[in-house]
Amino acid sequence: MVVFIFILVFTLLNYWSVNLLTRFTSLTSIFKLVVPTVTIVMLIISGFHTGNFNNPHFGGFLPYGTAPIFAATTVSGIIFSYNAFQTVINVGDEITNPKKNIWRGIVIALLISIVIYVMLQFTFIGALKPSMIAKYGWHGINFESPFADLAIMLNINWLVILLYLDAFVSPFDTGVSFVASTSRTLAAMTQNGHMPKILGKIDKKWGTPRVAMIANWIISCILVSIFKNWAILASVISTSTLIAYVTGPVTLIALRKHAPQFKRPVTINIPNIVAPFSFVLASLAIYWAMWPTTVEVILVIVLGLPFYFFYEVKLNWKNWRKKFRGSLWMLIYLAFMSAFSYIGSTPFGGQNWIHYPYDFIVIIFAALFFFYWGVNSYQNTKEMNNAKAVNDKIKN
Repeated sequence: MVVFIFILVFTLLNYWSVNLLTRFTSLTSIFKLVVPTVTIVMLIISGFHTGNFNNPHFGGFLPYGTAPIFAATTVSGIIFSYNAFQTVINVGDEITNPKKNIWRGIVIALLISIVIYVMLQFTFIGALKPSMIAKYGWHGINFESPFADLAIMLNINWLVILLYLDAFVSPFDTGVSFVASTSRTLAAMTQNGHMPKILGKIDKKWGTPRVAMIANWIISCILVSIFKNWAILASVISTSTLIAYVTGPVTLIALRKHAPQFKRPVTINIPNIVAPFSFVLASLAIYWAMWPTTVEVILVIVLGLPFYFFYEVKLNWKNWRKKFRGSLWMLIYLAFMSAFSYIGSTPFGGQNWIHYPYDFIVIIFAALFFFYWGVNSYQNTKEMNNAKAVNDKIKN
């Protein structure tokens, strides 16, 4: 019940304009920057053991090899931790001077996140007592609240209180930001004719997609009811997001190839390198989610097919064969990722038919194949003509 109330609060904070959202997130962002910084400084000066990083008695620098590093990126929610950058894009039409501020927001958000997360992990490893690692091993370190437990061990009681407070504030702020992002994504989906138009309705006074927010609240409550384990839910969300990410690089190159005349206020340099590289990384991260999470995520995506078929019937299946051919690369890609996850190496939940790291090589070449197939599956549709009409109104 408490979770449902919090989701409702997240929704209400977004209900009244992006200005309220901005004031709230600005306040909490300061808190989210200060607490990790203070934690890093206090744990380092309270006792830092450099030998923890490469002590041969503890297994050396990589006690369990490299595979667990990749597995942790998706399974433990590391990718999920970086997802908030997309909020800058999703509320882009409500940002002043988006040409400059969108890319600035993305770069600054990612750089700050990288520095904080790397330093926190660095600090955690060094702050552990060598005697504890020697007794339990790295696999035996199992804290309920890692940094708060470390602060308790070091008798820094005020820091413990601060960390428990941050454990409430940080997820709360993330929840508010994600409601802003997902509700606008849901509202935008009405433009392709496969979602009820009422979801795309924007409140004239506040400029927010209120109906989409209410629908988002209902869907969130359903998902929380189904996935009662946070680790499973985080893994499923991370993998679902990655599947959405693989469409971005394909769309970028397809538009550069088939609409070179478009005005582009925000331009990505060397796209022919960045796009396929991003597609490969996203594909690897999907694989790192491990079997059976990969197939579970795809089954969740399949739950959206009834909406698709319902609106295709309303449209009298107009050009459905053409649309099916255009999406065939994605359908086979998803089937391939699920199947390969099953036959892949043991560290990633597979049957070990293809051993690590050769499974990575297969994923890389397969991802490049699907990437270029997707780029060449471009079709000139009514939506593309509408995009051209909108693009013609843009000032460079």
